[in-house]
Amino acid sequence: MAAPELIGYDELDDVIAHLRLAISASEVHGSLCGFLAGNGRLGRRPLLEVLHLDAGGITVGGTDQAVLDQLVRQSEAELADPELGFEPLLPADDRPLPERADALVDWCRGFLGGFGLGGPDAHGRLSDESKEVMRDLGAIAASSLDFGDEDEDEDALIEVHEFVRMGAMLLFTECHIPNQPSSNTLH
Repeated sequence: MAAPELIGYDELDDVIAHLRLAISASEVHGSLCGFLAGNGRLGRRPLLEVLHLDAGGITVGGTDQAVLDQLVRQSEAELADPELGFEPLLPADDRPLPERADALVDWCRGFLGGFGLGGPDAHGRLSDESKEVMRDLGAIAASSLDFGDEDEDEDALIEVHEFVRMGAMLLFTECHIPNQPSSNTLH
């Protein structure tokens, strides 16, 4: 049996537009990934309900729901991938730099919100490194980007993208490790 085709940015963007959600495709994916990283579980609840996204009374049709369901499975698998294959869902590299940069900011904003929905117990057990990643994601999410030299800006975006990618996987992994006994021994 062939693996299902991966959901891409444009496909998710079409569903978001069809459902008239007031949120970008990148922010939806970031929210989902943050929710999953924060140890959130969807169970049988629909993604939009879990992420508190309102489709304005529009009923999510079978095709759109199938895309969203596949996105959940795909995101869970990518975040847990031991080969580090996770990628934030962003516009393609041939899209204008400001569009891609804004999408990365949106993704980080979504990630932080989703992480908050994931489960309160995840926050209390973050390592110092993960807390720093969360602060850095917050700084990125609050950014207003200015552009100058296109080559330098492209390189900077690649670096930030890689940081976000690795940070999301670190947070997912850390929050999915069963509670370890504390190494701080009291005497």
